[in-house]
Amino acid sequence: MAVGNATTDAVRAGKTPTAIARVRPRLPFTPEIARELEPLYAKVKHVVTPMEWVHYAPLIKAINTLKKERNAVILAHNYMTPEIFHCVGDFRGDSLQLAKEAARTEARVIVQAGVHFMAETSKLLNPDKTVLIPDLRAGCSLAASITGADVRALREAYPGVPVVTYVNTSADVKAESDICCTSSNAVKVVESMGTKRVLLIPDEYLSKYVQTKTKVEIIAWKGHCEVHERFTAEELESYRRADPGTRIIAHPECPPDVIKMADFTGSTAAMIDWVKTKRPRKVILVTECSMSSNVAAEAPDVEFVRPCNLCPHMKRISLEAIHDSLLYLQHEVTIDPAVAEKARRAVERMVNLTL
Repeated sequence: MAVGNATTDAVRAGKTPTAIARVRPRLPFTPEIARELEPLYAKVKHVVTPMEWVHYAPLIKAINTLKKERNAVILAHNYMTPEIFHCVGDFRGDSLQLAKEAARTEARVIVQAGVHFMAETSKLLNPDKTVLIPDLRAGCSLAASITGADVRALREAYPGVPVVTYVNTSADVKAESDICCTSSNAVKVVESMGTKRVLLIPDEYLSKYVQTKTKVEIIAWKGHCEVHERFTAEELESYRRADPGTRIIAHPECPPDVIKMADFTGSTAAMIDWVKTKRPRKVILVTECSMSSNVAAEAPDVEFVRPCNLCPHMKRISLEAIHDSLLYLQHEVTIDPAVAEKARRAVERMVNLTL
């Protein structure tokens, strides 16, 4: 099955592509598995209960065995749940870090524990490898906010203005762009264009944030992440009133009034580094809430306040889905070669700029 083109359209429309019914082998929890995986549980026991571990451990054991048999790696985004992020993810991080790892891995199979645009990016950088996404429904509201035709119309409206495209977009959109960026390198990429004006698409709030960090004029598109746009300044103010010592760390996809409330704003990787370095007594990570669990597993001394907004697309990726994807090599990502060639240039320009 393909993600991109017809399948991506189905994902955007909220339709579920037909899947072949599979019977998962029975995976019992045994004393042997408990002993073998004890080091992994030690990493996550602060955020995963013993009852949950009884269910997760056999799947983790089976997945890690299948990875060796398939010569596979799992790229786990920061928004994955802790049992995925810490226990089966071979490479973990934000979109930029995962793109870099996808570009240099020697594995023959890549499983994207993330959403469809991330899987497409991995495929662009590894055209000769098998790239799998565990659930075809793992879309993205931000990626769905713009199309390749929209980008062509923007070029007509702003002739000569370079197009910098956030990685949270489809391959079709990347193919119409000059270069890609992530939230961690957006300012650097914008300024690398060497022009007075730049189209930075599709996230309006990221564009507004970047505008505060550069003299380059930013032309934005009105796309939003359905997770980050739900946070409000009033909500955060109530937490701060309850405990003035609470530190607020925000992602640049949040609305400007939320960012104004924050003590620090940065990419998911930068947010994690800030918490690990500063070790605040109490902190709010204003982003997808599974990231708080992942950081809490590594910083048990920090109290995390969780105004919990879950990404419904990221949460389609489960241990069960990853297991079945590896077992049956199902949900392979394919991209039209003509689209892929142009999109690959935009992604590679970003990766090469930030290596």
